[in-house]
Amino acid sequence: MKKFFSALAACAFVGAAACAEDASDKTQPIDATASAVFAGGCFWCMESDFEKLDGVGDVVSGYAGGLKQNPTYKDHEGHREVVRVPYDPSVVTYRELVDYFFRHVDPLDDGGQFCDRGHAYTTAVFYANAEEYDAALASKEQASVELGQEVVTPLVEFTEFWDAEDYHQNYYKKNPVRYRFYRSSCGRDRRVKKVWGDH
Repeated sequence: MKKFFSALAACAFVGAAACAEDASDKTQPIDATASAVFAGGCFWCMESDFEKLDGVGDVVSGYAGGLKQNPTYKDHEGHREVVRVPYDPSVVTYRELVDYFFRHVDPLDDGGQFCDRGHAYTTAVFYANAEEYDAALASKEQASVELGQEVVTPLVEFTEFWDAEDYHQNYYKKNPVRYRFYRSSCGRDRRVKKVWGDH
């Protein structure tokens, strides 16, 4: 993500109003009694995408999947950038979350996501139990059928989630111009549209 920040000055003229749709807050409180963890490349973008979904609470950016204790943004080798998605199962199911996740990433890319390359930016669905595994597998298989190609996103048993640094949390709300420029420059939405079309 950092490689785009040197060019941010060129976008200083962009009005914050252009980012209003990403920074909108939910008006209804969420009774989040469950949570799910996903890796979809840049955790800023995953946080923004999931917080648009009914039944989802305040999404948290973090790291998961590696062995290193207390990972940081500068040193999280073995971990992926992930989000923890708190949700109300009476409003949205785990399976619906997984379906939504797949349609907001490029699940055909095993080398990273969009402009962010390397293991830390690869996709993954983390499951906590057999029920979640079955739901995630069914969603993955459906995605493969719809795309007519193998979905390479692995299903990974969840072990531990580590919060990312405070400056990463709600980045798209706190830094809307920089976030919008990064997302556009990285080509995320263009690639998702190319992969999924109008799904």
